[in-house]
Amino acid sequence: MKILIVGGVAGGATVAARLRRLDEQAEVILFERGKYVSYANCGLPYYIGGSIAQRSKLFVQTVKGFTDRFRIDIRTEQEVTAIDRARREVTVRRVATGETYMETYDRLVLSPGAEPLRPPIEGIDSPRIFTLRSVPDTDAIKQYVDTRHPRRAVVVGGGFIGLEMAENLHHLGLRVDVVEMADQVMAPLDFSMAALVHRHLTDRGVGLYLKDGVVRFEERGDERVTVHLQSGRQITADLVILSIGVRPETQLAREAGLEIGERRGIAVNEYMQTSDPAIYALGDAVEVRHLVTGRPALIPLAGPANKQGRIVADNIVLGNTHIYGGSIGTSVAKVFDLTVAAAGANAKLLKACGIEYIESFTHGASHAGYYPDALPLSIKILFAPGTGRLLGAQVVGCDGADKRIEMFEQIIRTGGTIHDLTELEHAYAPPYSSAKDPVNMAGYVAENILTGRVRVIQWRDVAALGDETLRIDVRTHDEFAMGSIPGFVNIPLDELREHLGELPRERPVVVSCAVGLRGYLASRILTQHGFRDVRNLSGGYTTWRAATAPVPEPRDGEECRCDCAPVHDCRSVAQPGCADASAGCGDSAAVSPEGESAVVEVDACGLMCPGPVLQLKRSFEALKPGGQLRITATDQAFGRDVASWCRMTGAELLSLDTCGGKVRAQIRKPVPAAASCCGARPESVSRQAASADNKTIVVFSDDLDRALASFVIANGAAATGKRVTMFFTFWGLNVIKKRRKPAVRKDLMGRMFGWMLPSHSGRLHLSKLNMWGLGSRMMRGIMRRKKISSLEELMRQALDSGVEMIACTMSMDVMGVRREELLDEVTLGGVASYLDRTGEANLNLFI
Repeated sequence: MKILIVGGVAGGATVAARLRRLDEQAEVILFERGKYVSYANCGLPYYIGGSIAQRSKLFVQTVKGFTDRFRIDIRTEQEVTAIDRARREVTVRRVATGETYMETYDRLVLSPGAEPLRPPIEGIDSPRIFTLRSVPDTDAIKQYVDTRHPRRAVVVGGGFIGLEMAENLHHLGLRVDVVEMADQVMAPLDFSMAALVHRHLTDRGVGLYLKDGVVRFEERGDERVTVHLQSGRQITADLVILSIGVRPETQLAREAGLEIGERRGIAVNEYMQTSDPAIYALGDAVEVRHLVTGRPALIPLAGPANKQGRIVADNIVLGNTHIYGGSIGTSVAKVFDLTVAAAGANAKLLKACGIEYIESFTHGASHAGYYPDALPLSIKILFAPGTGRLLGAQVVGCDGADKRIEMFEQIIRTGGTIHDLTELEHAYAPPYSSAKDPVNMAGYVAENILTGRVRVIQWRDVAALGDETLRIDVRTHDEFAMGSIPGFVNIPLDELREHLGELPRERPVVVSCAVGLRGYLASRILTQHGFRDVRNLSGGYTTWRAATAPVPEPRDGEECRCDCAPVHDCRSVAQPGCADASAGCGDSAAVSPEGESAVVEVDACGLMCPGPVLQLKRSFEALKPGGQLRITATDQAFGRDVASWCRMTGAELLSLDTCGGKVRAQIRKPVPAAASCCGARPESVSRQAASADNKTIVVFSDDLDRALASFVIANGAAATGKRVTMFFTFWGLNVIKKRRKPAVRKDLMGRMFGWMLPSHSGRLHLSKLNMWGLGSRMMRGIMRRKKISSLEELMRQALDSGVEMIACTMSMDVMGVRREELLDEVTLGGVASYLDRTGEANLNLFI
């Protein structure tokens, strides 16, 4: 039998090797239009970044090695350009010379793969713009980086390859920005899980431009390129990586008259045959059955391609005896310290297919919390309302995510249910798992939901809760003080029974805790005491906080200027002028035997927010002035929290670093000013004073003239490069209301305030000479004639300049103002947020 194979990377090479193992006599010819066969294209980003040091390690097999071992006729740099199905003959073109010849076949295998998308954008042919799909692509990027020494890169596309390239370029020392058209990176994840990745990327100093696309590239005279975005923003870079997706290479099949599927891939049956029984196809170019939705899907992954290759070879030699049932798209990626994994269908796909589902969030640890180095692990599962069939799973964490997604995959692939998760038997020892593995726990929680033992509410539904809903946070008082969801009142779980008589049983109740466990306990208490409508926030404050946190605005300039100093892998970032300090994970409150330079070691590993901050607070209070502590935490949000905490308390953050999923910070307790005069390093105090050069403005009034003054000052300060924060409280909230507001439910007092107060900035009055509104209209008319920016234009200029606007949550509650009524760019905060900003400011205005 004579068998021709088109494409020699993953799938095609697998077919060739398997054919020879099954049939020593078969004539096998493999055509590859490139120079190389059987290489690890998944490893290309890591060779560019230096993790894979030797280029030769990318090649699973060379042409010579393949030929010597399997006696296969491999023809590289030869492209199959046409198929004559009637004559069972292909046309082959030699790439180097353009010469063509014919080759007949008994069976033909198509494994052409997919090609990177390269849309017709102005300037896309710049020599500084690259795609990554093959070894030559890799060599071009590697040579450019090694010879041109770029300082800043833009990655267009936030998928797997895009983020892997962002990480590897970051490791090379480049400032990296990622531009993504969607509102999230990592399309296999749902937004709430992708938000964990957003936070991790920005913590590492990667700039994120979400919901933004490229409109054109502009070459500059200094060998750089400016990326123009749809939003009007511009990024100037030395290097651009295009990673906006791939499409199946189907031209050869289409021109041969083979059937193309609804997803625009080559249609195949369960034996991987095309519409022509003599032609098989596999890999990134084909459509397969999605085992969850039952619909055709494009799943361009190496694992399925290799499995399909083995099946194709078996069916060619043995007859159609082996079936490829389909795929669930199990995938995993490394994003700095995070492992991001998904299997099955996500919520977007289920909605598109009209499949009903229930979602559930759980947060656990990679192994037993009492064993050192337990790291956070976040899980989301989706399951069918009636049967409990497991439809999809997503896992994000620094350790153990890959193992858990494979456990979920086995249940999803076999059509199992969430009940199977509870019975899944795993290998347990404290260094590897818990007696109840996080996968088991996800099953237990889902089972409670499915059986009605608990009703849940999702993070996105919190904002739409009506005023009649009683919202209770059952965390401890200390946890609540470190941050809470607006509108929730704090009744710690252990005190809940004592307050049952004070709570109205006829009102709907929503309970929340840190991750959902205490909320479940609270819901059981309330339900069994006669409360009829009780729901628990799935995933608790941890999920809500991650999903609702705004993505930090990327900063201009060559270096990262995120709020917490840029954190690099296994490298400490020290404050200027302070000695760098290495950090390790030791026993809680252990003291290093270093005499007067002793450093207290604080182990906060395994604690979730705000546990590490509370541990820091207690240990810091026990320090003497001038004393230092080194704290290690596994909560990935701690990097930002510790920086904010130090600013608020006046503590000196000496160093901050991340390695292996751990955040380490070294902190010094300042010496009182009097002691500093006696030789206790007064230069640190002067440094702090010199750095406090930002501006804060409290906007208390809704008078038009005062609002104008506020934004004139804010824009002026922002124009000089200062960081400006505007804190809107009480009547000032009227300035930042939307003109077109969604309908929101309010109580009587809230509606009364709404009737009496200005509904948006266009309805503001002058503080003097208002004359029943004539004065404000005259003022706006004069400003138009003199070409002076209106209040609304000043507000837009302030937002474009990066001015931060915070609405006081306490004032909102008092006046019945809902989040939906305020401008989208406004963030919510309390007094702590305001005081944090004033700690960095040398000017604070009250208007």
